[in-house]
Amino acid sequence: MKLAMKYKAMREKRGSSYMPRTRHIDQNGWAEYTNRLFLESSPYLLQHAHNPVNWYPWGDEAFDTARKKGIPVLLSVGYSTCHWCHVMEEESFENIEIASYINKNYIAVKVDREERPDVDAVYMSAVQAITGRGGWPMTVWLNYDKKPFYGGTYFPAQDGDRGASMGFLTILYKLKQFYDDNPEQVQNAGVEITRAIQKSLSPAAEEEIKREKIYKTAILYFKSVYDKTNGGVIGAPKFPNTMPVRLLLKLYCRTSDRYLIEIAEQTLVKMAHGGIYDQVGGGFHRYSTDDKWFVPHFEKMLYDNALLVMAYLDGFQVTKNPLFKQIVEETLLYIKRDMTSYRGGFFSATDADSLTPDGKSDEGHYFTWTYEELIEALGEKEGGIVAHYYNITESGNFEGRNIFNINASFKTAAKDMGISEELFLRTVSRARSTLCRLRNKRALPLRDEKILTAWNGLMISAFARAGLILGNHDYIDTAKKAASFILQNLFSRNRLLRTYKDEKAYLKAYLDDYAFFTAALLDLFEADPDPLWITKAVELDTTLNVFYEDKKAGGFFMTANDHETLIAREKPGSDGATPSGNAVAAMNLFRLAKFTGKKEYRDRGERCMNAFSAIFDKNPAMVSEMMLALDFSLDRSKEIVVVSLADKK
Repeated sequence: MKLAMKYKAMREKRGSSYMPRTRHIDQNGWAEYTNRLFLESSPYLLQHAHNPVNWYPWGDEAFDTARKKGIPVLLSVGYSTCHWCHVMEEESFENIEIASYINKNYIAVKVDREERPDVDAVYMSAVQAITGRGGWPMTVWLNYDKKPFYGGTYFPAQDGDRGASMGFLTILYKLKQFYDDNPEQVQNAGVEITRAIQKSLSPAAEEEIKREKIYKTAILYFKSVYDKTNGGVIGAPKFPNTMPVRLLLKLYCRTSDRYLIEIAEQTLVKMAHGGIYDQVGGGFHRYSTDDKWFVPHFEKMLYDNALLVMAYLDGFQVTKNPLFKQIVEETLLYIKRDMTSYRGGFFSATDADSLTPDGKSDEGHYFTWTYEELIEALGEKEGGIVAHYYNITESGNFEGRNIFNINASFKTAAKDMGISEELFLRTVSRARSTLCRLRNKRALPLRDEKILTAWNGLMISAFARAGLILGNHDYIDTAKKAASFILQNLFSRNRLLRTYKDEKAYLKAYLDDYAFFTAALLDLFEADPDPLWITKAVELDTTLNVFYEDKKAGGFFMTANDHETLIAREKPGSDGATPSGNAVAAMNLFRLAKFTGKKEYRDRGERCMNAFSAIFDKNPAMVSEMMLALDFSLDRSKEIVVVSLADKK
């Protein structure tokens, strides 16, 4: 009865503009099914609020119910802009037969990995231990004690679908049968997998870091995996962060090895010219499905764009290549135009999928063009110039449509077209503005409008550093407004909160939130020397020291010591889609030591890095961001003392 009342109150709160996201609609235009996710604010959870699956959010209610009923838990983890999460939802979670079986035999739990990175890290470690790979959607079978006994990623719905010998429904049936018939084996499997998780999430420290050996190992590795033709790492798919450009540029400055500059510059140029970059509207898609940076996975993530802005800024500083400055400016324009809330915080992501004119969901439709659409928008002359430069053909280069990409420099293209470089650039710039405006009349990709502290920290750093390096005060003002938004809305009693949505902040912050936002405040302090920024950075580090730091072994845990207890407590050292929280925290400590002159900051930074010495020794490429902190710690800073007349009196 209480649940029904909550549903009713929430429906009234959401109002008439709320549209249930499901194909199961009753004669009144409302969803036939509504589950507990309807009461949540996460865009990802709300996407599943009207599945026929009886979803629970992560929490005690779900696991207590599983214990009382004696049935396993089916955990599904994803995020709102994940293409294959949408596919599995449509194929399986909207399927009445599969949903009915899940409801009778499992307690189904949905988790937004962007809101609960702690849960995601624990069970992703389990899936990787079981299958040797990971990804989203992540699907894990648990006992009521939260210990996993099986897991995987995306599963096709039925036997034979997408070439799978065994579909999701069959797997659900077989694992439930195994659970019922072999309780001791299920328990033992849970214990063994949990031990593996605990070991992998908190690597043992060895000796002090051997700096020169690590540099040589890293350089040899990056040279060995470099794609000389396309930039980045050899093979597909290609992710921007797998070739750490900023580290290569730092290693060049330390070693004068010009091949490192070639790797970094070639990678930046090829990404900027490829389909992974939105040539019309600016900003980067998440990754390229091929080895040429051509066909992207069309979702756009805030963190990717923040990190790439910083990489292109470093590239511009070292090489002076004007293309890199252009990419920074276009990407930040995209963020201000499409990803910034009216209050100054930055939204999280946009979807890969969008609706076609006939109402069908199609990956990349919003971003692609037919030749006819291009000519209709721009006319024969201007459209012909744009088509030549961006490789647009009548037959299309992607499923009958075209992805904009560049194969030759604008100078070569202008020469081919027989026009001046000045006229060519003016034509292309005008055409891009026209196409961007017309594109926005299409159905827009879904935008995840939750504001995450950690990801905002990365973008604040990007704007602050761009403002400082390019001398653009507007960028600094944007960074200040976003930082003020976080301090006013996601900071209470000296503690940060993780996420903000629907005018409300919630969830205790994680290591990444503290580390990335502290770094943002330090970057902002360098660009705008207001004492507020450094004061707040020191306050945040104090909280990190009290609640997150491993006083015994060094480094920081992902969760606070007063956070929910999971089956493992991660101490993240390796970089993933975003830098390791420990790497950024170590860099913050070294920077605070420089700013304040206090040696204890440096000591804690060194203890943090030494906690991951085993990873440094075995695979320094996994700790690229921490190598930047290591490099910073070895540099000697220049100190300038300014004495005013007032000081002499």
